[in-house]
Amino acid sequence: MPGNLPSIADLLKRRKEAQAAPVTAVDETAQVEVETRAVEAVAEPLVDVPVEQKISGDTEVQGALVEKMGVIKLREKEEETARLAASIGVPYINLKGFPISPEAIVLLSEEQAAQMKAICFLSTGAELRLGAVDPKAQDIVDLAYDLGERHKTNAVVYAISEESFKQGLRLYAMLPKITIAVKGVQITEADLAKYQDQMKDVVAIAEILNKANVTDVLAVIIAASVQLGSSDVHIEAEETGIVVRFRVDGMLQEIAKLEPAKWQKIINRIKLIASLKLNISDQAQDGRFTIFQKNKEIDVRTSTIPTAYGESVVMRLLNPDSISLAFEELGFRAPMLKKLNHEIEKPNGMIITTGPTGSGKTTTLYAILKRLNTKDVKIITLEDPVEYKVEGLNQSQIDTSKDYTFAKGLRSILRQDPDIVMVGEIRDIETAEIAIQASLTGHLMLSTIHTNDAAGAIPRFLSMGVKPYLLAPAMNAIMGQRLLRKLCQACKKEIVVDTDTMIDVKKLVDALPENSGEVKPDLATTKFYGPVGCEKCNNSGYRGRIGAYELLVRDAELEKMITESSSITEYQMREVATRQGMVSMAQDGVLKAVDGVTALEEVKRIVGLSR
Repeated sequence: MPGNLPSIADLLKRRKEAQAAPVTAVDETAQVEVETRAVEAVAEPLVDVPVEQKISGDTEVQGALVEKMGVIKLREKEEETARLAASIGVPYINLKGFPISPEAIVLLSEEQAAQMKAICFLSTGAELRLGAVDPKAQDIVDLAYDLGERHKTNAVVYAISEESFKQGLRLYAMLPKITIAVKGVQITEADLAKYQDQMKDVVAIAEILNKANVTDVLAVIIAASVQLGSSDVHIEAEETGIVVRFRVDGMLQEIAKLEPAKWQKIINRIKLIASLKLNISDQAQDGRFTIFQKNKEIDVRTSTIPTAYGESVVMRLLNPDSISLAFEELGFRAPMLKKLNHEIEKPNGMIITTGPTGSGKTTTLYAILKRLNTKDVKIITLEDPVEYKVEGLNQSQIDTSKDYTFAKGLRSILRQDPDIVMVGEIRDIETAEIAIQASLTGHLMLSTIHTNDAAGAIPRFLSMGVKPYLLAPAMNAIMGQRLLRKLCQACKKEIVVDTDTMIDVKKLVDALPENSGEVKPDLATTKFYGPVGCEKCNNSGYRGRIGAYELLVRDAELEKMITESSSITEYQMREVATRQGMVSMAQDGVLKAVDGVTALEEVKRIVGLSR
């Protein structure tokens, strides 16, 4: 054996002694060189040994050799990482054996850590340390900034090797409860309350937004959205700045315009709390987070898409207050409410709501379910997705990726012995047939279908291929609806209606069926009102929304017509509906304008004044 290099036995002896001895500081580079020469010297004589002799040799010696080579390679990689860190001016750390605290590691979700190759390894009141394989990457720099701002501390990025990162990542498997516990707690009621008292109007909101730091911008936006009763928040990058718009009472309103320089940090902040990928900006992404308030939780569904000047973000706030209306508060006029009450009290059959997206169908169905939700009935819903959680309901969410469709879910639900079933939407013949069969076998079935009005529902079912003789006895009632903005009662003013509009209004009032239960108003003495705008309504002139409805109830004539014909037009349906006393959505809207609840221009915009 050349020189005075140690023998295999010496190496084994030294390894055992090293394991027992305390760690002392040494020159790692010199140590690696010596040990490398030692291993090469010991390994060299084995090259010419026959294979059989090698296999039958000392397995402990071979194991020690492999282990030593592995240690040397890891040290070389750590040295390479340390040199790289020094060259780019960032601190370096080897996380092997470092006591990473659970409080630190959970500051990043496991998915975010894996995606960005970063580990939070230390968190104290004064400092937060983040290890990253690529410490100078822009998404890491942005992440460190956001973490520092969010936790009000100084965030420092350290360079770590791939092996250090893998060791840190393995710790997540030991912390399941902690990782789940941080799901969306980032924006609390305290964050919202901090700003809501200052938000008197849109002008005040814009001022606060432009003064807020990047971390607080999102809290301000959410607080303002909750304050104004917004259903959606739009944050859009434009050439000259960032536009923030809220959808309030169905209409988009521009709230503020922010500096373009803030955009990347704002989008990264949103992505971070919504569990979206920070380094993906050329693809659409969907995520969610939760706002925890004292008596409720608001789910926020987040969607991003790439646009010319940056990503467009839309956040939908699923505020449980939006479905808290009592059945009687939805805006049904007394005669129609009496008819609907009669239909929902039946033990079986179908009740269908129709209308486009955003017309209030879900709110109406939830109000009906809350009315029927008692301890002696079982109610199951099948939704896509479950937007609002209601106590007492068994709510199931479809998942097409797992082949859990409306049709398959409905079949499964019927084996759960329900009394009442709500299916979010009937989209195909399979779901329609199962729903109809269920309604004919002792279940009350509630659902929606996309048609323009109540008269279009039956032709739509028939066009799907539903058998007329099954559809006719199953259908209890069909409801068409839209949402009208309500006039702000604090600032509305009397208006003079133009001649053409008044002609249309008179036609609708004159066409009210005699058997509708409605009293025709005297238009000659009726006062109509329009919007003005004040502090209470954020200068929009409107505050809140109310439904415009029409209700088509199955009677003997309608059942006979459906049974005897496989092709029915909307015109035929409308004629039958008028004969049975149905008030149309346009007529219902005009009657609400007569009552001063809404404006004729709003009725004209939403449902028209033609029928």
